[in-house]
Amino acid sequence: MLRFLPREEKFFSLFSELADNIVKAAELLKEIVVNQIDAEITARSIKKLEHINDHLTHEIVNKLNKTFITPFDREDIYLLSMKLDDVIDYIESAASLIVIYKIKTFTNEIQSLADIIVKSAKQVQAGIMELHQIHHVLPICIEINRLENEADAVFRQGLAKLFEGTVDTINIIKLKDLYDDMELATDRCEDVANILETIAVKNQ
Repeated sequence: MLRFLPREEKFFSLFSELADNIVKAAELLKEIVVNQIDAEITARSIKKLEHINDHLTHEIVNKLNKTFITPFDREDIYLLSMKLDDVIDYIESAASLIVIYKIKTFTNEIQSLADIIVKSAKQVQAGIMELHQIHHVLPICIEINRLENEADAVFRQGLAKLFEGTVDTINIIKLKDLYDDMELATDRCEDVANILETIAVKNQ
């Protein structure tokens, strides 16, 4: 028998806003590394989205403390909000590094990671949208996990190339830091998927 979570709009709408802003931030990061749009201006836009999500996360926690009956376990609501916030934190960190380090040239692997981050963010968004119909969530979680594995492979390939036959230590450090943050953004999307899967299993 299919299980539907009750539509507790004050939580679901906040989660949706968090996910929407993650997608926007991911798309802006991709614009920087793929389409070479102005990094400084775009990074500021990503930072604004990150600040908005900080406020939304605080609002979820405050509402959680004031709500007697919640649509699913309180611990899972809290963890989901925290992990969603983590995703945009790493996207923002990657954009900030590009500006701080003045990175102008992006490897194919960095561009691929940016694309995977966008795809992962959209799957997170889809998972949140389907959260009240719990039987729809598991296939989305599987896809997020697949994308994270793809990101791991691209990350390792990028690092291997980075350390091949170059003596530009400063550039290695800069790109290594950027690779790390971008890969961690996909890791945090997988964390979100794991929580969504936990919620789905508990409410089958």
